[in-house]
Amino acid sequence: MKHNNPDQKPRRLSGAALQRPELTQALYRAFFEEWAERGYAALSLERVAKKAGAGKAAIYRRWSSKRAFANEAVRDVALAVTPISDEGSLEADIAAFLRSLRTVLRHPTVRRILPDLLAERARSDELAPLLEMVAMARRGRAEDLLDRAIARGDLPVSLDRKLALDLLPSPLYWRMIVNQRRISVAELHRQAHVLAVALKAAG
Repeated sequence: MKHNNPDQKPRRLSGAALQRPELTQALYRAFFEEWAERGYAALSLERVAKKAGAGKAAIYRRWSSKRAFANEAVRDVALAVTPISDEGSLEADIAAFLRSLRTVLRHPTVRRILPDLLAERARSDELAPLLEMVAMARRGRAEDLLDRAIARGDLPVSLDRKLALDLLPSPLYWRMIVNQRRISVAELHRQAHVLAVALKAAG
């Protein structure tokens, strides 16, 4: 019969039994870099692993497929949603929302991945849940903004919420992602003013 040695140190885990958080973060970074450089369709998990200084097995211990990898990477890294604070008026709240969105859209990786994500959605349904997840995170903050405006009396209860949610990010996205142009703080506040007027008219 074998007896446990009280002085014996516990065996160190390795391989599938150990998933280092720092390696997971390195894989996320490599995944987004590869996506931005080559597009989702041409994205190679082997190149992702190499960029992260790992073997391909490190990826498949964590994710069953490229789509599963993309879903978790976007959820854990790209969707860190910061609530928009109450700025006291509809126009001020919209300006805060646009400033937060501008910060995201200014990131060089985001500027390359977003159009590719939309293009992939047009070609197949594989990334439809991922795109919906991204949209829901953004719409959640906009919903809070509209709820506050209605509670203050800035917008009517009868507001067409779907139209409002479509309107809020559209001018900024079009300018920064589609037209690839910068937007100044003054221009951002001009957009906020126009959107506030439009939402009141849409009610």
